[in-house]
Amino acid sequence: MSEDEKLSYLENIRAAQAASSGLAEVLIEALPWIKQSTGNTMVIKYGGAAMIDDKLRADVMSDIVLMKIIGLKPVIVHGGGNDITEMADRLGLPTEFVDGMRVTTPEMMEVVKMVLIGKVNQELVAEMNTHGHLAVGLNGADGHFMKARQMQKELGMVGEVTAVDTTLLNDLIDNDYIPVIASVALGDDGMSYNINADLAAGEIAAAIGAHKVIFLTDVDGLYADFEDKTSLIFRLNLTEAKEAMSSVSSGMIPKIEACIKALEAGVPRAHILNGTIPHSLLLEIFTNEGVGTMIMQDDDSYSPEEFKAAALNSLARKLHMSD
Repeated sequence: MSEDEKLSYLENIRAAQAASSGLAEVLIEALPWIKQSTGNTMVIKYGGAAMIDDKLRADVMSDIVLMKIIGLKPVIVHGGGNDITEMADRLGLPTEFVDGMRVTTPEMMEVVKMVLIGKVNQELVAEMNTHGHLAVGLNGADGHFMKARQMQKELGMVGEVTAVDTTLLNDLIDNDYIPVIASVALGDDGMSYNINADLAAGEIAAAIGAHKVIFLTDVDGLYADFEDKTSLIFRLNLTEAKEAMSSVSSGMIPKIEACIKALEAGVPRAHILNGTIPHSLLLEIFTNEGVGTMIMQDDDSYSPEEFKAAALNSLARKLHMSD
């Protein structure tokens, strides 16, 4: 081996060692968060662009499996709005939204069931089960565990959750399965109802007493001014979240409502993340700074110093990602 070859070899070794050292630091940083989270149930609402992109979807499913392996108890609640719209277009059905809710005629309800239960749910279960016998697909009609009634007449078959029977969910969680839940519920009238997946996740998190509820969406989190991308809100408490309801965009309303519902029921924290950032789920849960918006109880002990450090670190991470 020539001197130049030896030098190149040594430089490669040093680069590999530096990379390994950086990885070790990440693992060390994650350790206290892993210890804090082990054994806790986390409800994850999954949807948006992270569901459409095959690579991102595979990454999210792998991240959830990793969470399961290291001792967390994830519960997945999913939508599938883009798939529903695509199928509706194929069938010539009009698509209309009111305050972020899909107007759901009886014909559209059949499309919702066909897409969410028959397609999206099964695809997510199959993706996760490539890592082992882990996931079980559900919708509210299974065991009638999620009950609903019509929300508003003008929205058609859009429902609001009236009750969540946790028996089936807890049985699956206790037996080490990951419930993957399509946001369709059954009414006492025997009718199926389309449930906004954000609101369903909040109701389920409240019912099972989850440690966290996490919303994967298409934006970085909650903005003070959506047009100003430097105005991302990293942390706010329950009271501030209620006050923010008057100024958020229509698409964000169900997410904030779901966060409020969960926190009022005693869930300690809620998170809104950009699911298009690779591994954002792990970054939010297992790093000091996180990558999205965290909503916490009014009496949470998260200090102003921690908030400042988290905000600065999150900004630094975002700048690094954009390089």
